Amino acid sequence: MSTTQSERLRELLAPLVSARELDLEEVEVTPAGKRRVLRIVVDSDEGVQLDTCADLSRDISAKLDETDVMGGTPYVLEVTSPGADRPLTQHRHYVRATGRLIKAQLAEGGELVARIVSVDDEGVDLEVPGVKGRKPTARRLAFGEIAKARVEIEFNRKSVQQENEPEKAADIHDDIQDEIQEEA
Repeated sequence: MSTTQSERLRELLAPLVSARELDLEEVEVTPAGKRRVLRIVVDSDEGVQLDTCADLSRDISAKLDETDVMGGTPYVLEVTSPGADRPLTQHRHYVRATGRLIKAQLAEGGELVARIVSVDDEGVDLEVPGVKGRKPTARRLAFGEIAKARVEIEFNRKSVQQENEPEKAADIHDDIQDEIQEEA
C-alpha cells in the first residue's frame, strides 16, 4: 500500500488517464497560499489537445469528489500537458522528441546541443550542427552517457519537408550506423 499522497493520487488517477490513451507523466501537490494546487501532467505520442485536458479534468474532479484522498483543505485542479522544453527523463520522451533539437548535460561533464535523429533501446543517434559553415556530424549517445536532457525551443526552424530533405534523417541514421561498425 502506498503511503504518500502523490502515490495514492497516481494509483487513483492512472486508470482514468489510461482510459483516454494518455501517459500519466506527473502528479504534484504544492501549497498556494490557503489552498493547494494539484497538477496532473499527461502526454501522448500525438500530443494532448485542450479538449482532452478539459474532459480529463472533469473525470478527475468527479473521481476526487468520491474520495477523501485530497483531504479537507481546498485545492485547485490543473490538468496539463508537458511544456515544450520539458526534461527528457524516459525512453518515450526521447522518441517523442525525434527530429527536435536537445541540450544534453553529459554524465562525464560537458554539454551537447544536437538534433535527435533516431532512438532505440540503448540510446540516441544525433546530428550535431556544424560550426562556422562546417557540415553537421553524426554522434551516438547511450542513455547512460546523458545526465540530463531537455528539448530546445526553435522559433525559425523549417520542417524537413520544407527543406526538401525527407531522406535526411534516414541518411544520418545510416551514417551513424556505418561509423559504429567502423569503430567496432
